[in-house]
Amino acid sequence: MLNWSKIDTVLLDMDGTLLDLHFDSHFWLNVVPEQLALTRNITLDEAKADMHKRYQAVSGQIQWYCLDYWEEQLNLPIMELKRQTQHLIQVREDVPHFLTELKKAGKELILLTNAHPENVMLKFEHTAIDNYLDGVVSTHQYGVSKEQQSLWHQVQKDLGFNKHRTLFVDDSVPVLNAAREYGIEHLLAVANPDSQQPHNEIADYLNVTDYRTII
Repeated sequence: MLNWSKIDTVLLDMDGTLLDLHFDSHFWLNVVPEQLALTRNITLDEAKADMHKRYQAVSGQIQWYCLDYWEEQLNLPIMELKRQTQHLIQVREDVPHFLTELKKAGKELILLTNAHPENVMLKFEHTAIDNYLDGVVSTHQYGVSKEQQSLWHQVQKDLGFNKHRTLFVDDSVPVLNAAREYGIEHLLAVANPDSQQPHNEIADYLNVTDYRTII
């Protein structure tokens, strides 16, 4: 279990950690291939295979998360398409209580996301989760993702948190691995980022499917 008396700062991922990942999963695995198939006059299976290769090529890099990159690569209006499916954006059911209790306990809450700034603003418009936060950092302002050590050095320098008294919460094991390598002492994995998918088996980290169980 987490020892909250040893934690001052909580760094929180957004998609899959505070918000249901279903919106993003549906968008990138269904909406984008469908639009690509329509615009290029290819089958849906061909479009999905094409997108799978493209995703693999930039996995873990800032481009994977960059809406400008995908608009240029695919010649699709990515933000416009996101707005057409924005009704799927949902806060995890356990998040409001979790963040409220952390605020009551005097913890500093900072969003640290790989999401593109426009994507972050769209999520804020729909969920108002920014009202719980003391700070918001999109890794796009640094040009590198959370998977990279250089990001952690830059963010720590700018925010000034004590990595020995910081909790980092994320649903991505590669990202958690990078945080651990940098020296973030307290780490928590989210095992059920997508409400429409089975829970993930995570052996290497303390993990949770309902934040209310760890308050």
